[in-house]
Amino acid sequence: MDEAALSVVNEIENEMMLYVLSDHCYQCLPQPLGILPARPVSGTPTTVGFVVSTQHALTLLLNNTSTNLEQCNVHFHFGEQGNYSLWVKNLNEPSQVSCTMITESEPINSYLPILFTFLAFAFLAVLSAIWNTVKRLDVVTNLLIRLGSTVETERLINSELGTPNRLVNASTESIIPATTGRRLRSLDTFRGFALVIMVFVNYGGGRYWFFRHESWNGLTVADLVFPWFVFIMGTSICLSLSGSIRRGVKRTHLLWRIVWRSLQLFLIGVIIINPNYCQGPLSWDSLRIPGVLQRLGFTYLVVAVLDLVVAKDGLTNLSSETCWYSVHDVCLYWPAWLCVIVLETIWLCLTFLLPVPNCPTGYLGPGGIGDFGLYQNCTGGAAGYIDRWLLRDNHIYQTPSSRVVYQSTMPFDPEGVLGSINSILMAFLGLQAGKVLLHYRDQHKQIITRFLIWGFILGIISAVLTKCSRNEGFIPVNKNLWSFSYVTTLSCFAFVTLGVFYYTVDVKKWWSGAPFFYPGMNSILVYVGHEVFQEYFPFRWKMANSQSHAEHLTQNLLATSIWVFIAYLLYRKKIFWKI
Repeated sequence: MDEAALSVVNEIENEMMLYVLSDHCYQCLPQPLGILPARPVSGTPTTVGFVVSTQHALTLLLNNTSTNLEQCNVHFHFGEQGNYSLWVKNLNEPSQVSCTMITESEPINSYLPILFTFLAFAFLAVLSAIWNTVKRLDVVTNLLIRLGSTVETERLINSELGTPNRLVNASTESIIPATTGRRLRSLDTFRGFALVIMVFVNYGGGRYWFFRHESWNGLTVADLVFPWFVFIMGTSICLSLSGSIRRGVKRTHLLWRIVWRSLQLFLIGVIIINPNYCQGPLSWDSLRIPGVLQRLGFTYLVVAVLDLVVAKDGLTNLSSETCWYSVHDVCLYWPAWLCVIVLETIWLCLTFLLPVPNCPTGYLGPGGIGDFGLYQNCTGGAAGYIDRWLLRDNHIYQTPSSRVVYQSTMPFDPEGVLGSINSILMAFLGLQAGKVLLHYRDQHKQIITRFLIWGFILGIISAVLTKCSRNEGFIPVNKNLWSFSYVTTLSCFAFVTLGVFYYTVDVKKWWSGAPFFYPGMNSILVYVGHEVFQEYFPFRWKMANSQSHAEHLTQNLLATSIWVFIAYLLYRKKIFWKI
């Protein structure tokens, strides 16, 4: 997968060195691929075979080994499993060299499996929509009643696959403390949507590069879901704590629950990222400490305590004539905003002012061969240095995504200490979405308008910080660092996406949220389960062709669908794992 065969035919009487440089590798030095022997005098051309990557466009450079001068270069995007020939010839003058790329056999279209999958799921969605419409017709309803028992038919008609019409226990999470007592179904749908994508990409994402984490700066599909999950957690904190406080639960009791839940998340996270099922006893010398659930636990602790301190016992009824009414959902919680601004200032100071040995101050690069190889051991700058200083090399992630393109050799943890500050900001922005839902409950136009305004403001901040580029901005979008622009960009997306889900699911009720609603209701169980059982059948099996995107995509989609089905069954049985 993601490779092509290249034969280089040398017709000149000089030995050449072939270098390769990926367009995706920012400020990288060309890397040697191999030597092309000189053609013997009056002999046949020499041919050497290479394997090249097809994920991104490449620049091939040929240098004369005796003079180290560039003879020619070719910019080309190879196709997967294609066969190519690069002919190196002399022109009229011996010093002039021509390089010509020829396609010997056409590459395959590796994206067809994605198209077929999309069409298949779209067909199922259309069938589901048709069935949900038809079964509500009086004729069909009467027919179903005659065919089956009244109880079973009523269950079928009121199935959660259709329009939601059930009330849920008001003690559960994500409750809007309004008179309806309903769960905010769009929030569970958004949570489930993020979780399903997370499971899919963690299982491999069909081995497509855009379903894997970005090597350094930039975004792929895989980089979207974890911040969204953090954002949704912040929204849930707001709705849950507000409901508990209004029901008269003591704040000291809520504080204990917050600390206990955070501790559980941290411990579960440490357990599932350090599996040692078949490798003997776990070595404490190589125990990885940071991780996804660990960061969720820490972020939850900070944001929930902040909200617990500033949350009101009841919603403040302000007159719409008040001069600051339009921003009262922000101004009423100014102490919490002040704390978050202080934390973000700390992040900025540590990131750009902390001296890092043998590295430039404020360095945000990947190290390795990036930045022309000048800072090979500076991966992550201050963020990497703090993790290695506090936790030591053996207790952080050993194979960061920067190794793929930038060939970095230093361990670096994308869930490290410094990035946790920005995950707090992400959750706090989600908390602000919850404040909008609370203060403007049942005012759908106001809620959606404010979501869009927040998305616009955060989008403008991201555009300024990044200069609308992948690498040239003041603070590039970077998932590994959880950079400030990464948080503003993903929060912008989150506000807009939540607004769309809220409008279609809770306001217009055009969509029930299925199937994403079910894993959203059992998110911890699905996340932990998919991590623990990912190497077991039926989630993984030996493939006939392990170099086929189609087989990997089929396996990963089936495994993800199984977890969605498990979540649906648990929902029907009213089994929910909460901590």
